[in-house]
Amino acid sequence: MHVVLTADAQRFVTAVPFKTLSRHPVVTDLYDEVDGWQPVHIRLADEADLLLVAPATAHSLARLALGLADDALGCIALALRPEAKVLLAPAMNGKMWLHPATQQHVKTLRERGCEFIGPETGTLACGYEGVGRLWPVEAIAARALALLGGGS
Repeated sequence: MHVVLTADAQRFVTAVPFKTLSRHPVVTDLYDEVDGWQPVHIRLADEADLLLVAPATAHSLARLALGLADDALGCIALALRPEAKVLLAPAMNGKMWLHPATQQHVKTLRERGCEFIGPETGTLACGYEGVGRLWPVEAIAARALALLGGGS
């Protein structure tokens, strides 16, 4: 397992726990240095059987749907092997989730074969009640393992 933290993700968490748990360097920049000559985003895209984006924000869904590739996540997504699976676990304010722009991005991503898990309804980080809550982490992990052929 390799972890990529976007610039926004780094405002919430540091790379240290992900480096410790994954036992690999955490990619935080498109131009991170790695061993060998191949760019890290190409190497990871070539090796991946699954790309899991959790939480998938409105911003990240839009970037993926539009094919924007100015960060490591976007480049990995565009360079991903065709047989690799993509699992997206949305989390955002309910109005953002229900906005026509977000729903169009979701439709585009589904048409490209991406699978969504969530969002669920409940108390949101913004304090509102409604749709937009991140699916339980255990359920996301179980679905990821199932897509990799290691569980139900």
